[in-house]
Amino acid sequence: MIMSSTTPLPPPAPGPSRRWRDIALLGVLFAFVIGGLVGLAVATGWQETRAQIARLSWVQIWVLLALSLVNYLMRALRWHVFTRRLGLPTGALQDIRHFLGGFAMSVTPGRVGELIRMRWLKRETGWAVERTAPLALVDRASDLAAMALVLALSLALSMAGIAFALPVAILALAAAYVATRPRLLAGLTTLFYRATGWLPRLMGRIRRAARSLATFSHGPTVIAGLALGGLGWFAEGYALHLLLGWMGADIGLWAAVAVFTFSTLAGGLTGAPGGVGGAEAAMVGLLSLQGVPLEVSLPATAVIRLTTLWFAILIGLCVFPLAERASLKHRVA
Repeated sequence: MIMSSTTPLPPPAPGPSRRWRDIALLGVLFAFVIGGLVGLAVATGWQETRAQIARLSWVQIWVLLALSLVNYLMRALRWHVFTRRLGLPTGALQDIRHFLGGFAMSVTPGRVGELIRMRWLKRETGWAVERTAPLALVDRASDLAAMALVLALSLALSMAGIAFALPVAILALAAAYVATRPRLLAGLTTLFYRATGWLPRLMGRIRRAARSLATFSHGPTVIAGLALGGLGWFAEGYALHLLLGWMGADIGLWAAVAVFTFSTLAGGLTGAPGGVGGAEAAMVGLLSLQGVPLEVSLPATAVIRLTTLWFAILIGLCVFPLAERASLKHRVA
């Protein structure tokens, strides 16, 4: 059986019912995580947990949100670097709008909903989805590589001793390497399809996207992508470091960065939308191993996830309708 070469259709616009379904999923995930953390807090001493949260001032909360915003803007600028390298006729503000608006779809499994960015690009530039699809792949690969480097650096500079952290870092780097090597990725895709016969259209799209990835192997582009991604993810790890210090449980800068980065990667490996559930469990467990009591690790985890993942989704929900309207307004005939 030969893989289909039919040009894939762009992802359909999310209709009202689908949008409400995504919002409902978002609410269920949020309730699931908060419910689990509250249950643990009640079991281990609700008064202590509440007291820790009450110690935070609004200024401190705004500092945490600002550091998360640094992450989002660094990665949005990286997206702009990638679009320019691909040759898309888009501006910086346009690319930032697309990138941030895609956060609204982070709750979809594997974050595939973020491919809505490809739809906006098709409307505004006329480029087919299969021509812009490599952007999503190289963006995810660059995130993996940047986080793996940050994790490896933080482990080298700290005494955290997080079990399985080094294998996770190596796995992330390996995945990033494969995703940015066009011939290797195309070959592995072909082997997978020949062995299973599954998903011929999807496998065909991956092969076509893989061939386009050679564009991003340009040295300055790779360096810029790693630098912007690394700074962004370090900013959120630094936020956890500040938060723990404010709560009286400072474990050191690089240990905090290692805990945050490893938890985020571990959550992503679960395949759950946004790593929900897995990231929180990993963070609470790792902080406990670092000697942080549950009455601190629980609220710290809740606050840092609210000011990172859920803040990103909130930004996405705000920017999404703006990006949708702008794409319709500037639609290429």
